Amino acid sequence: MTAVSIGMRDRLPAWSLYGAVLSAAGLPIYIYAPEYYADTFGVSLTALGALLFVLRLFDVVQDPVLGWVAERLGRARGIAVALGAALLAASMVGLFAVAPPVAPIFWFGLTITGLFSAFSFLTINFYAQGIGKAGRIAGGHVRLAAWRESGALLGVCVAAVTPTVLVGLVAAPYAVFAVGFAIVTLLAALVMAPEWQGRVETKAPTPIRTIISDPLARRLLILALVNATPLAVSSTLFMFFVDSRLDAQGWEGPLLVLFFLAAAVSAPLWSALAQRFGTKPVLLAAMVLAVASFGVTLTLGAGDQATFAVICILSGATIGADLTLLPAMFARRMAKVSPSGGQGFGLWSLVNKFTLAFAAGILLPTLELAGFSADAEVLPASALTMLTVLYALVPSLLKLVAIGLLVATTLED
Repeated sequence: MTAVSIGMRDRLPAWSLYGAVLSAAGLPIYIYAPEYYADTFGVSLTALGALLFVLRLFDVVQDPVLGWVAERLGRARGIAVALGAALLAASMVGLFAVAPPVAPIFWFGLTITGLFSAFSFLTINFYAQGIGKAGRIAGGHVRLAAWRESGALLGVCVAAVTPTVLVGLVAAPYAVFAVGFAIVTLLAALVMAPEWQGRVETKAPTPIRTIISDPLARRLLILALVNATPLAVSSTLFMFFVDSRLDAQGWEGPLLVLFFLAAAVSAPLWSALAQRFGTKPVLLAAMVLAVASFGVTLTLGAGDQATFAVICILSGATIGADLTLLPAMFARRMAKVSPSGGQGFGLWSLVNKFTLAFAAGILLPTLELAGFSADAEVLPASALTMLTVLYALVPSLLKLVAIGLLVATTLED
């Protein structure tokens, strides 16, 4: 049997589609939502950044609680995730397809809270369910991660390019995107439904202090925090960098597709390399490539979109390693430390969203203080310099710290 037919037998395409929907509700929203509300409703970047930062602080409490709930759902998990999918779809429609009935900044806060609360709940349950799934299929966590994260990265690709493709084709591109997302979300929930049935985790829930006190789990969480922040930074500032630094309006969609498509295509390759050469050396190689890519970005200016396209391919490929290998490493550890999975992936979700809090809460106000304005026809040199520093130099430094942490970490076989 071929790898694809075996995957069909194990129902892994359902995991790919579900991962695609969840990823489409994550990073692309941080790419588009701030610029959309700044351009369409005149909301300041500082206000948006402050609000997103406060909401991520709310996640400090919410995500561990959602993990606690996920561990205690039992046979109600299927119903709970169905309701979560409905909230995810409705929040996306509200964010982009409904005219704010109140002040835009408040409507943004309400809909984004619903969106990311549903996103967190579904992600925690999805990855926790994967612990049991990996134990029942050949290839375990790495093989499941290859299908799951490849689907997730393809979902990011579609979500990243769709709004820009729809511009000029329809009157309300973001509204069409939101409605389409809602339809696909409900479809993915139906396809994934059998995976929640008859597979209730019977092991006792693990106290969160047990996970945090485990040295390897704690080190992996810290590594995930530092290593994911560069992606959060580049995602938050991507549209601004292409429009203002490269002066390449209209290239946003194609460049995003190159970036995320490279990540999706590379994910199975990184998985295969990790199984042959080991997770740690392969992940280190990807991190070094990422630093080199960010370093070249520091030298770019107006008209350098062709060079930036090559950088998008290379740096996107490194993201494929991050999003495939790190979750597999953490899931493998959780199988030993917290077999029920909920609390562990509540922390994992919190760590990854906190990186977006840093990007939105610190970088957007800093950029505005430097004189940057999304609707300005001419920007001061200081604003463009700050944009380059935040987009390229900050991620490079963070990646170097992540490399040091990984070198100092002893992983399981």
